[in-house]
Amino acid sequence: MKTAVVGCGAMGSIYAALLASSGNVVCAVDHNTRHVAAINEHGLRVSGASGDRVVDMVAYTEPPEMLVDLVVIAVKAAHVADAAVAALRLSGPDTLVLTIQNGLGSAEIVADMVGPERLLVGVAQGFGASLPADGHAHHNDMKAIRMGAYSGTAIEPAQHIASIWSSAGFDAVAVADIASMQWGKLICNVAFSAQCALTGMTLGEVVDHPEMGSTSRAAALEAWEVAQALNVALDFDDPVQQVRDFADRMPLAKPSVLLDIEAGRTSEVGVINGAVPREAKKVGMTAPVNATLTGLVQALERASRAPEVRLR
Repeated sequence: MKTAVVGCGAMGSIYAALLASSGNVVCAVDHNTRHVAAINEHGLRVSGASGDRVVDMVAYTEPPEMLVDLVVIAVKAAHVADAAVAALRLSGPDTLVLTIQNGLGSAEIVADMVGPERLLVGVAQGFGASLPADGHAHHNDMKAIRMGAYSGTAIEPAQHIASIWSSAGFDAVAVADIASMQWGKLICNVAFSAQCALTGMTLGEVVDHPEMGSTSRAAALEAWEVAQALNVALDFDDPVQQVRDFADRMPLAKPSVLLDIEAGRTSEVGVINGAVPREAKKVGMTAPVNATLTGLVQALERASRAPEVRLR
């Protein structure tokens, strides 16, 4: 299968390298010029739970003049609209688009631009991915990839793509209920994303911390209660144990929101913790824990970008 990965950062690099290693033709598209240059000069290295490999690959800073069978959108939520434009440039009449983002809301943006009939929505669970250096991605674990049709119609295209990802070494499965998979991941993410960003702690440190551990559990329980009110069919009934198991798999991992804060970037906290109060409003509920955590992280982001003020 000819595949383009748009947004070849930490997660996108893992997708690209493993798919290419299993015989697929893969190109990477990313605006990070140094990362792209390193891939073209030395190959793309991925280390961690899937092993340590270097894969020869062509990378671009802009989508090339070519058509592919599958476009994987792996950018952060703030950049999905631009990535959808790139996906259209790479798409023929039969091209599928698989968008994989944290939180809620990105798929709707992509569907409006590429069309709901060609869109698959994916969730990546438990990778703990980072970019230690240009041209090098690392991941602490690789629990699962789940994907389904955005339009909720035929599951066969998702099953076909999932089988290709499974052959590449991912635990990839097509599912009929994308809301369930999105909320399942969201509940784990809200337990750690803001908390780690505010404290600098890893997942394991948050779970074991007397104050942050209770905040983590409260955020997860609040999200779980909203999901229940929305009639989301979750496959677990103990969110506290779910997030504990999630952290136990990769206790040293830092969530992407913390990595963004450390790098001075705008994080995705608004579509992760911030998604819970927005969804709560739909059913006449509030979500004060996640709303507060979202506000604190966004205030931290603004403070880090504010010009320095000197007192005389």
